[in-house]
Amino acid sequence: MTRPTSSAPSQRMLRVGEQVRAAITQVLQRGEVRDPLIEKTVISISEVRMSPDLKIATAYVTPLGVPDHDAVIDALNRNAKYIRGRLGPQLRQMKYMPEVRFRDDTSFDNYQKIDALLRSPEVSRDLDADRDDEQE
Repeated sequence: MTRPTSSAPSQRMLRVGEQVRAAITQVLQRGEVRDPLIEKTVISISEVRMSPDLKIATAYVTPLGVPDHDAVIDALNRNAKYIRGRLGPQLRQMKYMPEVRFRDDTSFDNYQKIDALLRSPEVSRDLDADRDDEQE
């Protein structure tokens, strides 16, 4: 009998993802990556999602204060093997060192769009109308 598959990550995947996120953050903070673009950019790692077999780590990053996120993401992906090698001391309990992939985190852009929609005059008018109906 096969186990039902779920799209939600397991507790183990979440725990390992957080450990990998902390390890990548330490490598970037210490300036171990010798790439001029990465060295001069402040990079925020919001989340690391692990594959079910824990062999692939997808890190969602936001380069702060840089208009061209793609250039920073490309630089991180070019240096992914080096970063993976530097994760060893922090992740020595893992059987396999995960392959690291970097992706642009667009969740902040989505939050801004939703906030702008909620503050739009049309939505405000509708919300005010609903409050008036409740008070009557």
